[in-house]
Amino acid sequence: MTDSAKQTQSPTTRLAKNFAPTEVEGRRYAKWVVDGRFAASDTSDRDPYCIVIPPPNVTGQLHLGHALNHAVIDAHVRRERMRGKEALFLPGTDHAGIATQNVVERKIADQEGLSRHDMGREAFINKVWEWKDSYHDRISTQMERIGDGVDWNRERFTLDDGLSRAVLTIFKNLYDDGLIYRAERIINWCPRCMTALSDIEVEHSDDAGELVSMRYGDGDDSIVVATTRLETMLGDTAVAVHPDDERYRHLVGRTVELPFTGRHIPIIADEYVDPEFGSGAVKITPGHDPNDFAVGQRHNLDMPLIMDERGVITASGPFEGLDRFEARSAIASSLRAEGRIVEEKRPYTHAVGHCDRCDTVVEPRLSLQWFVNVEPLARAAGDAVRSGETTIHPPEQEKQFFSWVDNLQDWCISRQLWWGHRIPIWYGPDGEEICLGPDEVPPEGYRQDPDVLDTWFSSGLWPFSTLGWPDDTAALRKFYPTASLITGQDIIFFWVVRMMMFGTYAMGRAPFTEVFLHGLIRDKHGKKMSKSSGNGIDPLDVIDRYGADALRFMLVRDVEPGSDIVASEELAEIARNFGNKLWNGTRFALMSGAHVDGALPDDLGVIDRWILSRLTETVAAVDRYWEKYEYAKAMYDLYHFAWDDVFDWYLELTKPVLAAGGERAATTRRVLGYVFDQLLRLFHPVMPFITEELWTTLVNDDASLTVAAWPQIDARDDSAGTTVASLQNLVTEIRSFRSEQGIKPSQKVAARLVGLDTAGLADLEPLIRNLARLDEPGDEFAATGTLAVTDTLNVEIDTSGSIDVAAERTRLDKALRAAQKELDGCEAKLANENFLAKAPAEVVEKIKSRKTAAENDIERVNAQLERLK
Repeated sequence: MTDSAKQTQSPTTRLAKNFAPTEVEGRRYAKWVVDGRFAASDTSDRDPYCIVIPPPNVTGQLHLGHALNHAVIDAHVRRERMRGKEALFLPGTDHAGIATQNVVERKIADQEGLSRHDMGREAFINKVWEWKDSYHDRISTQMERIGDGVDWNRERFTLDDGLSRAVLTIFKNLYDDGLIYRAERIINWCPRCMTALSDIEVEHSDDAGELVSMRYGDGDDSIVVATTRLETMLGDTAVAVHPDDERYRHLVGRTVELPFTGRHIPIIADEYVDPEFGSGAVKITPGHDPNDFAVGQRHNLDMPLIMDERGVITASGPFEGLDRFEARSAIASSLRAEGRIVEEKRPYTHAVGHCDRCDTVVEPRLSLQWFVNVEPLARAAGDAVRSGETTIHPPEQEKQFFSWVDNLQDWCISRQLWWGHRIPIWYGPDGEEICLGPDEVPPEGYRQDPDVLDTWFSSGLWPFSTLGWPDDTAALRKFYPTASLITGQDIIFFWVVRMMMFGTYAMGRAPFTEVFLHGLIRDKHGKKMSKSSGNGIDPLDVIDRYGADALRFMLVRDVEPGSDIVASEELAEIARNFGNKLWNGTRFALMSGAHVDGALPDDLGVIDRWILSRLTETVAAVDRYWEKYEYAKAMYDLYHFAWDDVFDWYLELTKPVLAAGGERAATTRRVLGYVFDQLLRLFHPVMPFITEELWTTLVNDDASLTVAAWPQIDARDDSAGTTVASLQNLVTEIRSFRSEQGIKPSQKVAARLVGLDTAGLADLEPLIRNLARLDEPGDEFAATGTLAVTDTLNVEIDTSGSIDVAAERTRLDKALRAAQKELDGCEAKLANENFLAKAPAEVVEKIKSRKTAAENDIERVNAQLERLK
């Protein structure tokens, strides 16, 4: 359609009768991008506001948790853009080292029958890049469908050239400052992924295993130890007891024979041992347990490894070549055969670590790895919160933050992978070790460390590397530190602390001024959503069925600090229905001639002054709640302003005025346009597509809500609010009376309104009669009933010709008998002492509630019968 043809159409004919998300969302988003609505300037004089997106895995798919996070962030940035800030929502994706490599390894194994080692490092990396390139657009498309208002020109990837330069720079800086070192430590090892894992990449679950107590040695020199990992006994190099344990004092310093090995190991005293647990004696396996490693260091014990990277036993003897779990069973059988099993507890539930990528049971093992000395970095991150430089919302999360950051162990950053940032350490032919920065070239004959860095190392730089660091860029100067970090409370350890450590180190201050940690998504039964539980919801399915606005509104309207979020198909449908209500309300306003035409006139009627006052109250409440990240409260007030005040009351109150025509109708059309203009602005951050479609039709087809001004707080008119509250109460009471009397909604009845002057409603009598469907009393008017609304406000109504009195009395008599029967039954139960003694408290309370309801029903029906006389 041409522009001229558009201009000849009326606004309502340009809007479809019903809102169709599929016909609006793609078109609107494409126009926003083409028009540069999300582009941010590095050189403007507007105050900056920047949020960096928590980067999803580049080969992954956005789940409902992503949709929640994106919707909240996007709503926040959209609102700040409307408030006049230079707002930047910065997009990007993470290379996801372990996850992506696993996916590609499985793919080439299934399709080509090859391993990465068969292909070689360079060819395999090329294959992963191909995989990344083919799947990257999937993430981008999903973000567009959710409505993410990101500046696509600034999109980053944790392995792009700029971020790789940042990684190499900060690694070298940390290395030169002595904060990165290489050492043999006990690390978490995944035998499936064949790499080290950091503590945050290990998920612990309570698994059913076995606790086996076994005897080392014989006779008086024997000693009993217990373990859940029986196979590790092959690597024992001592048995430890507490120095004050009198039971074993005579054994300390002696040795005991380790079964199946022929080795004799010492019995040592160490305060690490809890004499109250088990036998009070502990087997020490320094090469396969972090606590045992510390004991081994203190006592200068050997630290042999008894299994390889795949969890296969390498210790010479009868169990060599067995998988660790096969060895566990075989060793138990052999010990049992030798009579060395003292006790077996099975099942024995205990915490077991699993790889968060493949769910394989993690194996602690001694390994030469690269570590970050986190103590000074973590202290600086903690100080940023303690000083108020960074504020955490909700405040209760500070305790969890400090419990983590103040007790952080050195971070194992090396991974035995090929996909990722390769560690910039080079080894010379004579054992030399050098660290090279991004612009440095290794000497001839030097070879690079084969490991890559933990994915969280590069994502820890995200708030400043994406803005151009280590270069002094205009973007970095404009937008660092970023304004807010909005993310799930379950990622505080994974990502938040890492970014704060690196930000305070590299930039001299924390990377964001506020952190908002929202809850997790649960289903309508309160159960956490997950694939394994079968209760997950695909956000794209919700968008396909109900639209992106419904998805976003469903999620954001339930976000409250410290609380989890509930999502369900039913809630998505409710959100969609509200969108339809907003659509139909705006169409009605347009059909009624609503328009936006400069400043409003000063001479406004009480109804117009009331709705404008309610609008001001709502803007103030939404602003107040938004600043405190109390989105649920903001959406509650906004939703009820729209539904209750605008749709249910104001539109009804304007109908008679508009129908009467004249100057007052012309003023009301301008107020109606202004109210919907402001209402759509308020909803835009959360429901961007439908509001854009409606607002451009109402206000300006060449403009956009994305950059329209956020509503301002104007003066309130409390007197108008009081007057309309009285009107609403009066009309509601009359409507209730009519309903109780069985009068059809469309049927008019004659009535006399007494006391309108005192109530300040005299000028609104025609409006009241229109809303309550009341005729003027004629010469032969005779009231059949009186409704006392207040002490001074009464409604005398003649219902004689409106209802079948005999039929209505029969109906009410039947209702009275039913209510009396219910009351008698409840009173009988509550008078029964035996029932009260045995019934649960909640049952008794329910009976009491039923009794009260029955009493209220009897009172109501008797009042109606009295009015029929």
